[in-house]
Amino acid sequence: MTDSASAVPNRFGLTGKDKRHLRSLGNQMRPAVMIGQEGLTDAVFRAIDQAHRGNELIKLKILEPGDVDRKAIARELDDRSDSQVVGMVGGTILLYRRKKEPKILLPSKDVE
Repeated sequence: MTDSASAVPNRFGLTGKDKRHLRSLGNQMRPAVMIGQEGLTDAVFRAIDQAHRGNELIKLKILEPGDVDRKAIARELDDRSDSQVVGMVGGTILLYRRKKEPKILLPSKDVE
């Protein structure tokens, strides 16, 4: 999931090793939010917020990936969702939002 994760700002100070770790965790996940023909609606952002309440890492699926600009969607997700895109392959996007008390231990934070 590396397609354009580097095209968005690094909001949480994640290292490359952190992103690889998060992508490896994301491989096992099922999409929590589906992005349909309407694109990034307010309902999609509410669903993202809801999914992030229980999980720091969530997977999104674009249902029609050939018809949309995936990089533009990744940038908008990063800007509006208070999350960071850590990976994108095809129509699948992985979003990370660090909690005040993180559940996911990141490699770069283990040494602090």
